[in-house]
Amino acid sequence: MVARRLTAPVLLPCDPECSVVRDAVVDITAEGRIGYSGPASAAPQIDSDVPVTRLSGILLPGLINAHAHSPMTVLRGMGGDLPLLRWLHEVIFPAEAKMSPADVRAGMVLGSVEMLRHGVTTSAEMYFHAEQIAEAVLATGGRTVLGVSIIDLPGLDWRPVVDKVDKWIDTDGLRFGPGDRIELSYGAHSAYLLPEEALRQVNDSARQRDALVQIHVAEARNEDTEQRAQHGSVPRLLDKIGLLDGRTLAAHCVHLDDDDIALFATKGTGVAHCPGSNAKLASGIARLADMRKAGVRVSLGTDGPASNDDLDLWHEMQLAAFLSRLATEDSTSLPAEAALLLATRGGAAALGRDDIGVVETGRWADLVHVNPDDPAFAAGIDVPDEQLVANLVWAAGSRPVREVWVAGEQVVADGEPTKVDRRRAQADVAAATARVRV
Repeated sequence: MVARRLTAPVLLPCDPECSVVRDAVVDITAEGRIGYSGPASAAPQIDSDVPVTRLSGILLPGLINAHAHSPMTVLRGMGGDLPLLRWLHEVIFPAEAKMSPADVRAGMVLGSVEMLRHGVTTSAEMYFHAEQIAEAVLATGGRTVLGVSIIDLPGLDWRPVVDKVDKWIDTDGLRFGPGDRIELSYGAHSAYLLPEEALRQVNDSARQRDALVQIHVAEARNEDTEQRAQHGSVPRLLDKIGLLDGRTLAAHCVHLDDDDIALFATKGTGVAHCPGSNAKLASGIARLADMRKAGVRVSLGTDGPASNDDLDLWHEMQLAAFLSRLATEDSTSLPAEAALLLATRGGAAALGRDDIGVVETGRWADLVHVNPDDPAFAAGIDVPDEQLVANLVWAAGSRPVREVWVAGEQVVADGEPTKVDRRRAQADVAAATARVRV
């Protein structure tokens, strides 16, 4: 049954062709899913009491941030001019050791608000104090794939964490919350901060529950020298363990060779490409064009707001294209349409989800409205389709995002969150930052 109808001059459903639908209708069911999407001329009749919201600009699916550590809004700006491993060990790990569960919740509330205001409705998170992250996302109305952080460091035993995730999934299910807003997953930090025994146990637990495993792979050239010396590469190690036979999302993947790329393509492994963080930390430029050509399921991620330093996936679209074009010396290596699809349907595919990332019947009604009253659209939105998408991706970005819905519930109105107080969220993070600063 239709609970609400949205109309808009333009709909970008983010189908494989990146179609542009003019004079569009999107119906939202009482459950919060999409009942119809397409041209108004083919829309079904609805009851006279169904509310209709007439929008002025462009409707598109909510963006998917496929790799983030959003509670790190508390740590934003700390150690920002250090290389990856020094940044982690000298600044981030000591500061994180001081973060309380309340600090993590505050950081996630602000991170979720920031993303929602940018039209990012789903984020794949990897962090600790996972219960507080889930509470924060439910409070803001966002959506997350929550990777409970599993790491092997002094004072941190990975075994009880794996057991905790097992029990949590067995008790609450893989997905829960209104509109299935929370999906639980295993956040195995990396092959260089987890022993092989831990990776095997994570794989066994995840495979038994059809759960996603999130893991950092080949981010910096010097991070996993031991694994490369023993196994040839981290992807080969993960394949030997069997971890690539399940649902796996590999973040960064900057330093892959041809065999690694072919392996990921064959196994259907998702990759979260994080060009902004990789550039800031001088980790390198991932082989995006080669991965796409091979058929790897590539998505986009921001990484954490202490290494990026924002949670704006529109920036990642632009950086992904710009860096790919520079690396290949080919200005056609990532067109605007392809960049937009990486941030939407590409994110869903990398996460192994068929219920988000596209505006089509049956998927969750995670929707974004872009207001055309912006310099980027000075020529209007009745321009040719290619120009319209180019203006959206290259010129507008997140700036004109005004309304956002998750599972049919409006969570951003006129650019502000509807369920939490943004200024209170900012104040809470300010207080947390003052406590944990190294």
